[in-house]
Amino acid sequence: MEPLPSAISEAPDPFEETATLADRLAVAMVAQLTRGVSPTALASAWFDWVSHLAFAPGKQAHLAMKAGRKEMRLARFAAGSRPWSPADPVIAPLPQDHRWDDPAWRDLPYALWQQGFLLCQQWWDAATRDVPGIDPHHERVVNFVGRQILDMLAPSNAILTNPVIQRRIVETGGACLVEGAQLLREDLERALRHNPPVGAEAFRPGEQVAVTPGQVVLRNELIELIHYAPTTEKVRPEPILIVPAWIMKYYILDLSPENSLVKWLVSQGYDVFMISWRNPDGSLRDMGMDAYRRLGPMAALDAVQAITGAARVHGVGYCLGGTLLAIAAAAMARDGDARLASLSLFAAQTEFSEPGELGLFVDPSQVEFLEDMMWTRGYLDTWQMAGTFELLRSNDLIWSRLIGEYLMGRRPPMNDLMAWNADGTRMPYAMHSEYLRRLFLNDDLAEGRFPVDGRPVTLSDLHLPIFALGTETDHVAPWHSVHKLHLLTDSEITSVLTSGGHNAGVVSPPGHPHRSYRVLTREADGPYLDPVRWEQQAARREGSWWLEWGAWLAARSGEPVAPPPVAAPDKGYPVIEPAPGSYVLQA
Repeated sequence: MEPLPSAISEAPDPFEETATLADRLAVAMVAQLTRGVSPTALASAWFDWVSHLAFAPGKQAHLAMKAGRKEMRLARFAAGSRPWSPADPVIAPLPQDHRWDDPAWRDLPYALWQQGFLLCQQWWDAATRDVPGIDPHHERVVNFVGRQILDMLAPSNAILTNPVIQRRIVETGGACLVEGAQLLREDLERALRHNPPVGAEAFRPGEQVAVTPGQVVLRNELIELIHYAPTTEKVRPEPILIVPAWIMKYYILDLSPENSLVKWLVSQGYDVFMISWRNPDGSLRDMGMDAYRRLGPMAALDAVQAITGAARVHGVGYCLGGTLLAIAAAAMARDGDARLASLSLFAAQTEFSEPGELGLFVDPSQVEFLEDMMWTRGYLDTWQMAGTFELLRSNDLIWSRLIGEYLMGRRPPMNDLMAWNADGTRMPYAMHSEYLRRLFLNDDLAEGRFPVDGRPVTLSDLHLPIFALGTETDHVAPWHSVHKLHLLTDSEITSVLTSGGHNAGVVSPPGHPHRSYRVLTREADGPYLDPVRWEQQAARREGSWWLEWGAWLAARSGEPVAPPPVAAPDKGYPVIEPAPGSYVLQA
C-alpha cells in the first residue's frame, strides 16, 4: 500500500494573484495620500497606548495630578500680569527650540499662550512614556505623533497668536502676506511640475558644485567611478575609494570648492576615487543589496587596483554607503581578501536596534505598506522619502518655513548644501525592501545573519583600523547608534563626534566657524566604553574634524610617490567622460 500524502495539495487558485494585485493597488492609492506612512501602523500604536493607559489607574491619577499642578502654575503666572523673566519662567523652552527667542514672547498675552503650550507639551510627553505594558516601539510612535500634532497647533504658527508675525505685518503694511502668498504659489507650481526649489538652479553639478577635475573611468548598471586628477607632484600610494549613500547624489562630498571634501583630500596629496550612483527607475526594481555590493564597491575596488596598481586601498563610506562598505569589508575579511588598508565610516550605522526617530517609520506593518507602495512603480520616489525626513525635523523644515516664508514673506537664500538636499534619488524596490527588513527590522548584520554569496558575514572578522564619525544632532544615524560598532568588532577604532547634523556635520572644512569635535581611540582588543563614558573621556578640540581624519590617514599611508595614470584602457578602464559624469545629472 502506498503511504498517504502528508498534506492535501490544492490546485492553484486563479483568483489569488488577482486578489493580491487588488490589495497592492489599494495600498498604493492610500500611500499617495499619506506620503508613505501606514495608517494601520499608526492605529495599532494608538490603540496599544489607549488600551494600556485605560487599565493603569495609577498612571491616570498621576497624570491628572500633573495636569492640575500645571494649571495652577499657569494660573499664578496669568494673575501676575507682568512679563515673565527669562531667568525665571514657569517652564523654559528646550535649548534647540528657537521659536520663542524673540523678546516679544515675554509680553502678555503671548507669554501666557507660549507657557501654556510648553506645559501641555511637557504633559503629553509624560502621558506617552512609562505606560505599563505598552510595546516600546508603539510608545515612541505615539509620543512622536503627539509632538507633531502639538507643533502644528503651536501659537507660533498662527497670525493671531504670534507677536513676531504681527509686528512684521505692521512694519510692512501687510505686504509680507502678499509676498508670502506669492512665494507659496511659486513653490506649489514648482512642486506640481517636479522642478527644483527656487535658487537651486544656481548650483548645478559640473558648473557650480561637483567641479573637482576628474574623469569617469568605469560605468556599469549602477555606478560611474570618478578618478580625480591629482593637484600635488606626488600622492600617497594607497588610493582612497569613497562609497557615498545612494539615497542622495554623491556630491554632498564635492560641493562648492570651498566646501568640497574631495578637493581638500586631493590637495592633501591623496589619490581619490568616488562612486556616483545611478538614479534608478522601474527597470532596476529587482536590484538588491548584493547587486549594490557587487556592482558598487567591489567593482570599483577592482577598477581602482587595476588603474593604480596599489596593493591596498583606503575605504570610505558615508551613511548608507558606509553600511554597504562595512558589509563588503566583512565579506572580504571572511574570504581572506586583504585589499583594504583601513575603513572610514561617516555617520554610518552597522547596528540597528536603536536607529533613532527614523525607526519610528519601520515596523512590520509599515514595511509591508512601503513594499506594496513601491511594488506598483518598482522604486521608492524621492518625495516620499523627503516627507519622512521633514517630519523628523518638522519645526525646522515645515513650520519655520510656513512662518518665515509664507507669513513673513522672507525666503532664505539658497546655498550649495540646500540645493544638494533637494536633488534626491529613488531607491529600487528589492534593495529598499531588503534593507528595511534585514537591517532595520531584523538587525541581521549585527547578529551575524546577513548573507553574502550564500554565507553570513560578521563584523567581528574585521581586523583593520577604523575611523568612525558620528554627528551630535544626527536624526538619520544617531551617534549612539553609530557608536555600537564598538560592540561588533575588536579592531582599533578611532571615534570622532563632531558638532552639526547628518549632512552639515560632515561638510566641515577647515576654517568653518563654530565647529568642534571629540576624539578618542580604542586600541585593538581594548575595553568597551559606553557612549556616556566615551563622551566623558574623549578629548574636545576646536575646528574641523577633517584635519583629524587627514592625520589619521597619513599615519596609515606610505610615503608619497608619482601619481598613477588617470585610466587603464588596456585593462578595460578607459576614460569615458569628464567628471561629474552622466549619472549625477539624472532626474
